[in-house]
Amino acid sequence: MTSFNCYNFFTFSILFLSCLVSFGFSLYSPSSSVVDLTPSTFDEKVLDSKTVWIVEFYAPWCGHCKSFAVEYQKAADALKGIVKVGAVDADAHGSLGSKFGIRGFPTVKIFVPGKSSPIDYQGPRTAKGVVDAAFRELRKIVDDRVDGREGKSKSSGGKNNVIEVTDSNFKETVLQSKEPFLLEFFAPWCGHCKNLEPIWKQVADELAEDEAPVKIGALDATVHTISANEYGIKGFPTIKLFIDGQVEDYEGGRSRTDILDYIKSKIADRVPPPEIKQITSEKTLTDSCGKAQLCVISFLPHILDCDSKCRNDYLEVLKQISEKHKKYGYLWAESVAQPKLEESLGVGGFGYPAMVALNIRKMKYSTLRGSFSVEGVHEFLRDLSYGKGSSVPVPGAKLPTIDTTDPWDGKDGELPTISPSDEL
Repeated sequence: MTSFNCYNFFTFSILFLSCLVSFGFSLYSPSSSVVDLTPSTFDEKVLDSKTVWIVEFYAPWCGHCKSFAVEYQKAADALKGIVKVGAVDADAHGSLGSKFGIRGFPTVKIFVPGKSSPIDYQGPRTAKGVVDAAFRELRKIVDDRVDGREGKSKSSGGKNNVIEVTDSNFKETVLQSKEPFLLEFFAPWCGHCKNLEPIWKQVADELAEDEAPVKIGALDATVHTISANEYGIKGFPTIKLFIDGQVEDYEGGRSRTDILDYIKSKIADRVPPPEIKQITSEKTLTDSCGKAQLCVISFLPHILDCDSKCRNDYLEVLKQISEKHKKYGYLWAESVAQPKLEESLGVGGFGYPAMVALNIRKMKYSTLRGSFSVEGVHEFLRDLSYGKGSSVPVPGAKLPTIDTTDPWDGKDGELPTISPSDEL
């Protein structure tokens, strides 16, 4: 019989502590439905996958992460065999966190096959919230397959949207560009440049997919020294924005979100406001609302109750609002011209004009209760963007068929002429 002496006890203690170090700080056990992801496995398992992945970036010491872990585990169990669910200890694997611009914990991202960058999950920290988000992405994939759009992208999938800039093409490509040009000066041996490279490509791909009026480029400053010296490049990477004949140093963060926010703030005034369209067919509705975050639908008084000047005053309100909130879609219909749509969106009893903001993906809408004015509508949409206000589900989670109508001719209304024979 082997005696359990002090040496054996010491050895056992060391092994026990090693196990605690190895496993005790992970939020998910090795047998969990939540797949543990590391830099060495991430690309193969997630980025090269042909299925949807939900990935949480967490830190073991984070209290919110510990609270969320129970719900996230429930979601993983519910989605097993349908959607992959993983987690990254971003405290231990900082390179992965940096690659995807992680700035707080927990952060959840959805990776969809064929998409150049992940989708930020912004729902509640509940199992149901995560599952609902997963099924929304699955639904989009199925819809794309039905419509024959699977794998197609505005950015011509596989194309490198980062423009290579050299000394010889610098003037034509950058200085003579009609669009703002964000240029990275890099060195091939620079570690920070290598870390930025995948993020830089993600930014370029996402902007190309959104057809944003801006160009993204990169110049090897160790080779094309004329341009680098002209702009006083002394460190790498250095990023400059060339816009309207001026050069501006970029001094923000190097995450995807930081760079995109900077660019979008610079080009906001260059993006034209969305067109305000009258609902005259099914296509009008789907074209304006299909990709918009929110679809703002107004129901204006009948032309016999509100002449052309009156109607144009309401349309002017919508025009000014569209210039303030460019990311939304804007539609209008004459009262009672689309009765099924009015009923579905709860319009009635409040008079005209009426307005609802429709989230077509969630099939929920919010109703304007304030004044139909620039100030009133702006406040309504601003509150919605901050997550304020209540929403109501569309009955049956489906919009009704849209009636085909003639567009307004811009004229005042005319009462129908009644002949004496019609009166008899």
